[in-house]
Amino acid sequence: MTGYEKIRYEVGAPDSGGAGGVATITLDDPETRNALSDQLLGELRAALGAAHEDEDVRVVVLASSHEKVFSAGANLAGFGADAATAERYFATDGFIEVFKAIGELGKPSIVAANGHVLAGSLGIALACDLIIAKRGAGFGTPEINVGLFPFMIMALIYRNVGRKKTNEMLLLGERLTAEQAREAGIVNRVVADEEFDAAVDEWATKLASKSPLVMRLGKDAMWRQLDMPLLDALDYLKSQLAIELSTQDAIEGVTAFFEKREPEWRGR
Repeated sequence: MTGYEKIRYEVGAPDSGGAGGVATITLDDPETRNALSDQLLGELRAALGAAHEDEDVRVVVLASSHEKVFSAGANLAGFGADAATAERYFATDGFIEVFKAIGELGKPSIVAANGHVLAGSLGIALACDLIIAKRGAGFGTPEINVGLFPFMIMALIYRNVGRKKTNEMLLLGERLTAEQAREAGIVNRVVADEEFDAAVDEWATKLASKSPLVMRLGKDAMWRQLDMPLLDALDYLKSQLAIELSTQDAIEGVTAFFEKREPEWRGR
């Protein structure tokens, strides 16, 4: 998919130091407050696939064109439509595909939460690696208040937030402030409006400066070991360490450290 209607996809050119570009995927359906329609989810999945395949992309930033909302979640209008049970079941595949695409991206991802992150969009945000939020942003799962339950994002919340706090979020449907979300382990950084863009750029630049090969090995391991039993995870991670230590980038990184210079990554 090359033409997008509900998102924008942009890749910054590599800088003079050789660091790869930053791919920015901007949710761009402000009239619906970036409702997660089938079309938007499909375009988001396609853009994540493009970022995965592009060797120039070293980090992905998810952003929003809406001034106050990152995304209000799923399109509630679709829930009232007549549809067979099987059709409703398969209609949720879009969320699963996006979660999987983020997990298998092989590159770090940052959510630039310039506004409220609600319902299904909270699951997408939690599937990403890092979240930077404006001070006025809110986070929550308000589905219970309209007679729904956040089934599709429940697993993501429990994997990021303590059990009791997750229970509170799911059952009460109340909104957390950005600071409360940081305390709960949802958000990494909370910054003032005037510092927001610079904070996102700072972390994106730092991530893009790392070895793309080692980053991919690490990101793949983060995704695969997540639900392994401890001993299985340790065996798997031992094998990944052996692979990492055989790469030229690992040798270059250690050599550059002792020579007190910046490393020159070769991606091998």
